[in-house]
Amino acid sequence: MCIGRGGMGEVWQATDEVLGRSVAVKLMLANAADPSAGDRFRLEAQTAARLSHPHVVGVFDFGTWDGKLFLVMELVEGDSLAGNPSDPLVLPPERVAVVAAHAAAGLAAAHRQGVVHRDIKPGNLLVDAEGTVKLADFGIARFVDDPSAALTTTGQIVGTGLYLAPERALGQPASPASDVYSLGCVLYQLLTGRPPFRADTATALLYQHIDTPPAPPAHLGVALPPEFESYLLSLLAKQPEQRPPAQAIADWFSSGAWRSRPQAPHAPGPRHHAGPAPLPAPAPLPRHVNAPTPPPMTAVPGTAAPSSRRRERPAATTGLAELSRRRPRKTAAVAGAIAFVVFMVIGMAWLS
Repeated sequence: MCIGRGGMGEVWQATDEVLGRSVAVKLMLANAADPSAGDRFRLEAQTAARLSHPHVVGVFDFGTWDGKLFLVMELVEGDSLAGNPSDPLVLPPERVAVVAAHAAAGLAAAHRQGVVHRDIKPGNLLVDAEGTVKLADFGIARFVDDPSAALTTTGQIVGTGLYLAPERALGQPASPASDVYSLGCVLYQLLTGRPPFRADTATALLYQHIDTPPAPPAHLGVALPPEFESYLLSLLAKQPEQRPPAQAIADWFSSGAWRSRPQAPHAPGPRHHAGPAPLPAPAPLPRHVNAPTPPPMTAVPGTAAPSSRRRERPAATTGLAELSRRRPRKTAAVAGAIAFVVFMVIGMAWLS
C-alpha cells in the first residue's frame, strides 16, 4: 500500500517476512533530470543508518530491486506535522513544547554524528500513535566532516525556502545552527498557523530571512508565555552563533522552563559550525527571592536616605538648645556668690 509520494520516490507500507514486522519501503523513482538523485538516495541510507535514536526514523536495509533503489525504514504509524495548506495545523504551546523537545533531541543526535539534516520542515517531522516526534527524510543531509557529500552544484541552495537559514540564503554552507533556525521556523508555524516569512517570489523570501526580524507570535494574537516567545525568537536569530544548540533546546523544553518567569538571555556562545562545546541550557529563574531584611537603625555607608539625616538633626539641635538654657543660670549663681562674699568683707571691715 502506497502511503506517501515525494520528489524522489514513493513510500510503501510492507511486511518484513523474515522478522515478521511492518516496515516502510521508500522506492526511488527514475529521475533522468537529476543524475545525482541516486547518489543522494544512497547517502540518505548511509546517513540514517549512522543514527540510532528514539526521535529519528530508523533505517533497516538498502538495496536495488528491478533496477530501482529502495530503502527499508521504520514504519511510523501516524502523520506528519505538515497539515493542510487550506487548513494549517495549529497546536497549543504545551504540544509545541513537546515537538520542540523531541525534534531537537533528534537533531542533537544527528549533530553529534556530524550530520546536518538541511531540510527540517513540518512534512519531515512524523508523529506516531503515542505522540512521539521523529525526524525523517535525510535525503539532502550532509556530513560536516565530508563537504563532498553535499552533492549539489556550485551556488545551488538545497532545502525548503520557507524554513531556510539566513546564512544558507547567502550561499554559505549548512551547519547545525542552520537546522536550529529551520526548527524555529517550524515551531513558529505550529504556533501561529503561518511560517515567520512569506513572499510572492523566492528572492523576496530569501531577503526576508536575511534582513527582516520575525514578528513576535504575541503580535499575531498567540497567547504564549513570554519566556517561550523569547526563546523561540532566539532560534530565529540572524547570526548562527546567537542560536542555542539543539541539545540545549531539547533540555530547555523538556525541563518545562518555558512555563517559568522571564529569564536573563543567554550569552552568545562560540560558532556552532566550528564544532565547539555547546552552550548550557538556559536555567529558569526562581519565582520569587525575598530580599534580606536589614537590621534596624543600621546605616549603610553612602546609602543613608535623606530622611534619616533629617531625623538626626533635631536631636542635635535640642541638645545645644538645652545647654544654652542651662548656661545663664549657672553664671548668675556664681555672680551672686561673689557679690555675697564681697559684701561680707566690706561689712566686717566697717564694723572693726
